[in-house]
Amino acid sequence: MARLGAAVNIIVTDGAAGRHGMTASAVCSVSDSPASLLLCINKSARMHDVLKDNGQLTVNVLAGGQAGLSGTFADKNLDMDARFAAADWTMLGHGVPALTGALAAFGCTIASVVEMGSHSIFLCEVQHLLIGGEEPGLVYFDRQYHALPMRAAA
Repeated sequence: MARLGAAVNIIVTDGAAGRHGMTASAVCSVSDSPASLLLCINKSARMHDVLKDNGQLTVNVLAGGQAGLSGTFADKNLDMDARFAAADWTMLGHGVPALTGALAAFGCTIASVVEMGSHSIFLCEVQHLLIGGEEPGLVYFDRQYHALPMRAAA
């Protein structure tokens, strides 16, 4: 799977089950009508049950310069307060924070969950959207971070 490159995202949730966040690359678009995304979360991850219980999340698409923040949210030794303190946040309309400086933040509600092997596939409807700046995107490929080059001027 290391040869399957993907955008790097920080998934956050907040609600009755508490606030939680993690780094994820298993995220992709599903449809534009309704606007929807899917994400795959290991059933053994702490985030899994919190996400199911809260029923809402924000997918924050990271910019090229945010690899360090990706590492922070992937660090299993850091508690949630330390992870969230490492960045600035703004609140989206659905009550879940969005990362300041992300290329995009998709505020979603969970429409359905499909179990597949060791993971759950969360199908999420986008309720809120926050578009960030024109910076390079961050991808993870061959166990390394890579900043995508900016689009060449026409």
